Order: sequence, then structure tokens, then C-alpha cells
Amino acid sequence: MSLEDDSLEYHESEPPGKIEVTTTKPTNTQRELSLAYSPGVAGPCREIAADPDTGYRYTGKGNLVGVVSNGSAVLGLGDIGPQASKPVMEGKGVLFKRFADIDVFDIELDHEDPDAFVESVAGMGPTFGGINLEDIAAPECFTIEERLRERMDIPVFHDDQHGTAIISGAALLNAVELADKNLESVTVTFAGAGAAAVATARFYVSLGVRTENITMVDIDGILTTDRAEAGDLDPYSREFARDVPDGGLADAIDGADVFVGLSAGGIVDQEMVQSMADDPIVFAMANPDPEIGYEEAKTARDDTVIMATGRSDYPNQVNNVLGFPFIFRGALDVRAIEINEAMKVAAAEALAELAREDVPDAVRKAYGDQPLQFGPEYIIPKPMDPRVLFEVAPAVAEAAIDSGAARADLERDAYVEELEARLGKSREMMRVVLNKAKSDPRRVALAEGENEKMIRAAYQIEEQGIAMPILIGDESEIRQTAANLGLDFEPQVADPAAGAHDEYVDALYERRRRKGITRTEARERVRESNYFASMMVQQGDADAMLTGLTNHYPSALRPPLQVIGTADDVQYAAGVYMLTFKNRVVFLADATVNQDPDAETLAEVTRHAAEIARRFDVEPRAALLSYSDFGSVDNEGTRKPRRAAERLRADPTVDFPVDGEMQADTAVVEDLLEGTYEFAELDEPANVLVLPNLEAGNIAYKLLQRLGGAEAVGPMLAGMAEPVHVLQRDDEVRDIVNLAAVATVEAQESE
Repeated sequence: MSLEDDSLEYHESEPPGKIEVTTTKPTNTQRELSLAYSPGVAGPCREIAADPDTGYRYTGKGNLVGVVSNGSAVLGLGDIGPQASKPVMEGKGVLFKRFADIDVFDIELDHEDPDAFVESVAGMGPTFGGINLEDIAAPECFTIEERLRERMDIPVFHDDQHGTAIISGAALLNAVELADKNLESVTVTFAGAGAAAVATARFYVSLGVRTENITMVDIDGILTTDRAEAGDLDPYSREFARDVPDGGLADAIDGADVFVGLSAGGIVDQEMVQSMADDPIVFAMANPDPEIGYEEAKTARDDTVIMATGRSDYPNQVNNVLGFPFIFRGALDVRAIEINEAMKVAAAEALAELAREDVPDAVRKAYGDQPLQFGPEYIIPKPMDPRVLFEVAPAVAEAAIDSGAARADLERDAYVEELEARLGKSREMMRVVLNKAKSDPRRVALAEGENEKMIRAAYQIEEQGIAMPILIGDESEIRQTAANLGLDFEPQVADPAAGAHDEYVDALYERRRRKGITRTEARERVRESNYFASMMVQQGDADAMLTGLTNHYPSALRPPLQVIGTADDVQYAAGVYMLTFKNRVVFLADATVNQDPDAETLAEVTRHAAEIARRFDVEPRAALLSYSDFGSVDNEGTRKPRRAAERLRADPTVDFPVDGEMQADTAVVEDLLEGTYEFAELDEPANVLVLPNLEAGNIAYKLLQRLGGAEAVGPMLAGMAEPVHVLQRDDEVRDIVNLAAVATVEAQESE
């Protein structure tokens, strides 16, 4: 089946198309319906009539963008008309929602006349927080955008002009740095003189390129002053006409530092690339076929060719999705009246800066585990990188405020937290712990410190001020790996092989000599990463430790259990996962440690899980789960959670509601608790779920994660004498950073 056949089937499957309208408020009862519509809706109507700005408060206007087109220049399809452009406009709406949580109405207007188009769109101002113009032919697109910007008090943004300009501008900022060139002195040749080319050239001037250093070529040759005087150029491309002799693309590209292609495929050959200046920058962005192929350009010469295209199957894709969702997000959130040049420059600079940072594992996986690292093959971030939202939107919002385009203010740190919450409950919950950790960072020993993920995590932990990471391993290897990764930091390293570490040997021998260990064996074990990290914590040279990235969970847990052990008042450690859903968070225990706990163990596990919930500022409500509800089945299996619940309720130190045994749906569905089991101790659904054994816990969390769409944080190890957490072998850098924050907060609390 061809790609086109697949696409037709994709769009045709029920329901047709790619978007739908959903409600954001409950509408299940008569009262809720009366609030949503008549008579309750009269209240906000009166408020808005008295003060139109309250429309942002009482309606979805502030998060709604109109994607508007007449279908006159759709992708590579040309003038296919408004109806045929609808799949593209719907797709644009999908991208807005997927990447920036912005709602979209797509509007396809049957207007060829720019005046009629402007009148129709201008009349929609009360509906939208912003207008994204799309796929409108030049030169009409320039006129339409200019007139709408003058008439409307919301952002109007023609993405075909500015999107490519901003993303390629970010790439240019990094490319000139890597090529050791200067923006003010580089010469730039454009192939193409349409809307995208003119807007991109204008934007490059905003970044620092000199207008006189730009040469633009269209199908008839170089844009010269002679052609402009002869009336051969439209008013928009005329501004880039130069007083130079007539010529073609080969003449224009000779000696250029930068080539920007926004024209047609295959018009540049290797000889043209060879004629460019040293270490040339080639942005061949025609789609689907670039002006020159990636391999063809890279092999045209012996020095470094920094290459970008519009294709996803080559490095450095100039993809507009890196821009418009996040630019609109920032503009909407400060109720901007426009998207001005300062906001666009801020977006490009934020993208350029982000490309220089370490790339998350999730992004690498999304792109087939490519070695994504700042350099000629990686000068702009990938669209799937969630950090783009946190970097570009705040930069745009701040630029709007500074330039006077904003009608609302914001505080950057709080705003970043709001943006994180849009991407999922787990980020919102982790922010609580991350902020606590940053308030008083502690020393966290990272066993298996030679592992690339551990080194990258240490860099992020230190850079974000979460903790003071100590990498355990061979110092020379760790420092070399950090350098190879391009990480600009001096890691703190503790090398088990450097020195005798007699104090650790003596302490380990003293602790384990009646457990079958000799002094010689103690010395050997201290040279192992996990034992060394455990001894650092036990001896007070570190406040917490993480391990387990390259070992099975039981093997990784054994050294800290032997060296650090459980807390004085604790008999059993437990593993707790935080599972986050769209509007709910639950803590699930035990999924990693206790295979077949008795009632006493279950009670202790419940206490541990409740403590971890409070670490995230969640007041615990605990349910001990079974396949039985409150004695409906009576056997040894159901008695264990029942007795554990009784034990906890009888304990005066337990200051949270707890009940059981109960089935999982009883624990989490409010109607069941209130209707069928009104006697239950829980007056709200449980948020701490304690499973009857390890098997059930492991099955439950994996099903909830894979089929229920939950995001999992953990496992968090509770009950140890000092903060210790054991990673899963496939954990990502983000997981390591998160657990380092949890360990730091635990160390703060234990002090």
C-alpha cells in the first residue's frame, strides 16, 4: 500500500478528518447544562458586555487560534482551492494542539479577492486569540497580512512567510558560529523570491545580516536594480534588488558564505557548492526535493559543509512546527496584540540556544537513537523535543512584554511550570519536588558513573541546581565521555580504584564480618561502584545515592541494603510508583521489593507510600486492594489487607484515612464509595493504592502505564535508613534527574 493510500485510509476512518470539538466542563446533569447554556450563560454574557477583556476570562478565546486559508498556494500542490485545502488546515490544528495545547478552528474561505478575504477575517476578531494565515499565494499574502495586522488587535501571523524565516534563522545563528563566520559579514544568496524568501531575507537582516550582502535570484535571474526600474519586480522582492550585473544562480552563488534555497528541486549542482566560500552553509529547503541533495552537497568539497533541508530523513530539518505552536503559545498567554519582530527574533534565539543543550533520551529514541549533539549535523532542535515549549514560549512572551505588545504580565518560572502542566500531570507533580530540591541541594552519589546516561544526568542535575552530583567510577573515562558529549561542566568524581579507601574497608568489614565477609572481600567490594556509593552515604560523604541503571533491580538493591539498611523503626523497604493521568495522580505500592507481604508488611508499605505522597504535597488517602470488598470473600489472601487496614486505623500515629480490603474500582470510583459503601473510611477516592503482593503490583503499574496511559515516576524506594533509589535498567536521563530530586528532598526531610 502506498503512502497516499495509507493517508486516504487514515483520513477516511471514522470519524472522518482529524479534529473534533470536545467540552471542557462537565455536562452530565441538568444543573450543569443550565450553567453551560440557558439560563446560566447570561451571567458571563453580561460581564463581557460590560468589559470585553473578560472574554478571555469566561470563554476559550485566549486559547483559540483561527487557521485561515483560501487554498491558493497549498504545500507543493499549488492553487487547489479552499475545500481541497481543508485536510492541511485540519492538520495544522493537530500540530497546534499536539505541541502547544492550543485549540484551533480551521476556516477555509472561498475568496480570491484580497479585499473580501481581509473583510471576512477581520470580522472574526471577537472569536479568536490569534489568526494563523496559511497557504496564501504571493504577493497577495503580504498585503493580506499587513492589512489584517493594522485592523485587528490580536496576533496575525502568516506562517509560510515567517515560519521558515524563524527556524532557518535559528539554524543560521548556530551555523555561523560553527563555521567561525560573522553575521554582519556573511554573504547570502537566495534562490527564490516568493513570500518565504522575502520574509526570510528580511528576518536575516533583523538577526544582523547586512541587506547589501544579500543576493536574491528568481526564475529570471538575479534581482537587480535594472530589473526593479524596469518594473520587473513586485514591491516586496524589489527591496532586495542590488546594483550588480545581470546573471544567474551560478553567478550569485559564487563566493557566497550562505545559500538559502526556497525555490525548486535540483537547481544547484556540486560545482556551484564548490564555488562557495570556505566552510559554506547550505540551506536547501525546497520540498519534497531540495535544490541539491544532502549527500551531493556534503561530498562536493573537502571542508565542512553545514547542510539543512526541509526533509525529515536528513539532519537539520527546517520544520515550521518548531515555530508557530510555541510562538502563538507565548503570544496568547500574554494576550499580545501582535507577533512583532522582537518576538520572532526571541523565538529564533531560543531555538538556537536549545540546540546547544544535551538532548533528552526520549527525543533520541523518537528519531531512531540518532547521536544528536550540537555540531554540523545538529544545529536546530527536533520537533519532538518537549523543551521547545518551555524555551520558545517564555522567550516570545517576555519579548512581547518588553516590546509593549502584551496586555498581560507573567513571571517566567511560574509560567514555565504552567507550560509543563500542559504536557502532563507528571511534570506538574515533579515540579513540586524539583523546586524543593533546588531550595537546598544535597550531595547525591551516582553509582555506575561511567555510564553515558549517568554523566548526562549529572550535567543536568548540576546545571538545574537540583543537587550536587558525585559520579562514581574511573575519573579519566568519565571526564573523557563528558568531553565527547560536549557537556560544559567539570563533574565531581569519586574513583573507587584511586586510593586504598581504608576507612570504607574497615567500616564495611565491621558491618558485615558476622555475615560471612572477610577483610579481603571487603576491600574488593569497596572497589565496586554500588558498594562504594553505599559506603559514601553510610560514612556521611554523600547524602543520597542512585544505582541500578546497568543491573537487575535485586542485584542493585543488595549493596545498599547490606551497607545502609532500613531505618531504625522500619522492618521492610518498599518500592512506590507515582502514576499520573490527565486529571489524577495515584501512588502505587509495592511493585518492586516485597514478594508476598503479610499484614504487618502491608501496613508498613502503606505508611511508606503515604510519606512519599506527602513529599509531592499530596495528602494521602490509602486503600489496601484485593479482589474482595470488605469481607465479601473470606480467605487468607483477603484477610491480609483487611488486617493491615485494621492495624493502621488502630495506630494513633497514622493521620490519614485508610480502608480495605476493597476492589480497585471501589477504591477509585467516588459513586461506588458513596453509594454502595457509605461506611467506608474514605470520603474521596483513594490516591495511595497498596497491592496485596509484588506480582499484583508489578502487573498493575505496567498495565496502567501501557494501556491506561499513565506516566510513571519511580520506583521510589522507601524505608531505607538513608535516601537510596534504584533505577530501572531502561530508565532515561529524565528519570535519573527526577529520582535525584526525590532523593535530595528525602535527605532534606531526614535532617
